[in-house]
Amino acid sequence: MKTMVVGASKGLGRALIEGLGDAGDTLIGVSRQRPEGLVSQAGVQVQWIEADLAQPRQAVTQLQQALDGQALDTLIYNLGIWEAQAFTAAYDFLSDDDAQIEAIVSCNISAPLLLIKRLLPTLLQSNRPRIILTGSTSGLTQSGRPEVAFGASKFALRGIADALREGYRQHNLGVTCLNLGYLNTDDPLTSPREVAAQQGNGELIPVHDVVQVVRMALSLSSASFVRELTLPAIRDERF
Repeated sequence: MKTMVVGASKGLGRALIEGLGDAGDTLIGVSRQRPEGLVSQAGVQVQWIEADLAQPRQAVTQLQQALDGQALDTLIYNLGIWEAQAFTAAYDFLSDDDAQIEAIVSCNISAPLLLIKRLLPTLLQSNRPRIILTGSTSGLTQSGRPEVAFGASKFALRGIADALREGYRQHNLGVTCLNLGYLNTDDPLTSPREVAAQQGNGELIPVHDVVQVVRMALSLSSASFVRELTLPAIRDERF
């Protein structure tokens, strides 16, 4: 199986590169720069494409050309940005910079749309084509969060997933939107999961858990798929 992970240089994206795949599989990481010290699963080949999705039209052309006719089974779009004061008491929509709002929409909505459009013909040649979009609990109805641009962009991912599924059901395309709560991205996969789970007093999710969920989704047969999955922290008061 060949999987592309966009936004793979750090945090959850790096954990996906290091935690996904089985012997014989290929993972393609995408970020502005390739990180150092990656430790992939035994027998998994890791390739890298340096591209900046902040410039979506240029980046998606670069990624399409880099694949150059290679097969692709799964696309994971893990990239996302948010407001400078997001998730703090100082956040105020009226104070948001106009350019920052445009950047959030470009990276979180325009980029995945354009990338999926370019790579979908290749994905549909797979026997089990899959797209996984890293959403957020901020994109759920009555999420309890006030960040307007970020919340809207994550809400849009759910719409993208639904529409793609309707349009390509006859091609057996499985599209999954993961609505993730607050993550502990400080503890990498090399940290024991039990240690990572204790950070944040139950209000942070170890990346280990997200990797396990993605592995489960990708392990299903071609007869089923995970449509949408919400993964909040155990002590998240919004859930």
